[in-house]
Order: sequence, then structure tokens, then C-alpha cells
Amino acid sequence: RPDLLHVSIDDLKVQIPKNPSSFLEEMSHSRFLECRYREARAFFQLYPDDASLDAVEFRKKAKSLLHLAALTLNNLGVQFWLSSGTCLGWFRQCNVIPHSKDVDLGIFIRDYKAEIIPAFQKAGLPLKHKFGKVEDSLELSFQGEDDVKLDIFFFYEEDDHIWNGGTQAKSGKKFKYLFPKFTLCWTEFVELKVHVPCETLQYVEANYGPDWKVPVKVWDWKSSPSNVQDNGVWPVDEWDDVIQIY
Repeated sequence: RPDLLHVSIDDLKVQIPKNPSSFLEEMSHSRFLECRYREARAFFQLYPDDASLDAVEFRKKAKSLLHLAALTLNNLGVQFWLSSGTCLGWFRQCNVIPHSKDVDLGIFIRDYKAEIIPAFQKAGLPLKHKFGKVEDSLELSFQGEDDVKLDIFFFYEEDDHIWNGGTQAKSGKKFKYLFPKFTLCWTEFVELKVHVPCETLQYVEANYGPDWKVPVKVWDWKSSPSNVQDNGVWPVDEWDDVIQIY
């Protein structure tokens, strides 16, 4: 709920948002999408949930990591959304996918801030790798508890699509993942209010293809996604800047 100011207009007392521009920006993506609980129940009838100790522990750590990431980005005023496997988990089964091993977030490159890396480091999440650059294919990965990591993918807008990049560290190969244009909606996930693409089905199908409802435990980020394309190779003289592993 926005902070309100009490004002009088022609002796009529009304309340208006304290920050109108921020309020109008939030209104543009204020639609709420509820998780598809009925479809999630049907999914678990076909594919019983993993209730092993490892799965329970991973979901607990992923939830904690997502809450910390949201707090950090919200404090910076950086808009983000659930992406990749985290978005699929919300859409397909209303929960974290236990074999995913990471938390995935998307951010539009226009919302990038140089303070993101130091803010996560201050929050206790060291930088694991930085690939690409602000102008092209930027992605950041932070190390959470144990082996759970946070991947942040930055998305670039073109006239008719949106894309994010990937980089193979050992070869310098570049990859591009294409998505149809989308807007952002609110949802609730692991007791947290977060954004997801409003056009979730198109977003998930772009990434995982028509069989997205079927769990896949062996996934190659360079070839498995339906929307991946080769995108050239980073020049060797740029590797020190665009391939940073810590």
C-alpha cells in the first residue's frame, strides 16, 4: 500500500499517493496472478512430490535465498521477476523444483545498477561469477548456503522480442535465449510477494518447449532450452572483462 498524503481540493478532503510517479509505475504491473493450485495437484498425481530429506533441505535453503535476494533488490529499488527453473516451479507445481539446485531471477538491463554486486556481497552472498557486460549478455551468479546459488539474468529488449545471454567460460562461446515480449504481474511464492511474467505460459513454453509439464532432471543450459541460439564468441582480448570467475 502506498504512503498517502491528506490534501484538500475545493474544501473536499482526499488522499493521494505521496509519490505519484512511483504509484503510477506500480499500477502498470499491479495485476495479481494466483498460483495454479488445481494444476499443481494434478501434476503431483502424475509425478509424486520428492519428500526426501535432500529435497526438503534444498527447498528450505532456496526459499531463504529468494527472500534475501528480494530484500536486497527491493532495497535498491530494482525490479525483478522469477525466471527459468524458479518460474517453471511456480507455474507448474507452486513450489521450488527440488532438483533445480539454484534460484533464478530476471532483471531488465535498463534497471541494472552498479550497486547490485556490492549489495549482495554485503548481504553475505559472494559473487561466484560475472559473465558478459552491461551492453551485452550480462549475468551474475552469487553463492548462497552450501551449493545453492542465485543466478540473475539480465534481459535486453528488441522491437519484437526480449532476450538474455549466456556464456561458456572455457570457450568464450556466447548464447542467446529469445522470449516473446511480456509484461509483469504480481504473485505469491514461498510466502513472498514477487513478480512473474503475466504471459507465463508463453514465457515457459519459449524456454522449455511444449513438454514443459514433464519433469526433466538432466538439463544442458547450452542445448536443452527450446529458445537457445548460438551468438558468436567473445573476443579473446575481452575475456578478462566478460568472463570473471571467483
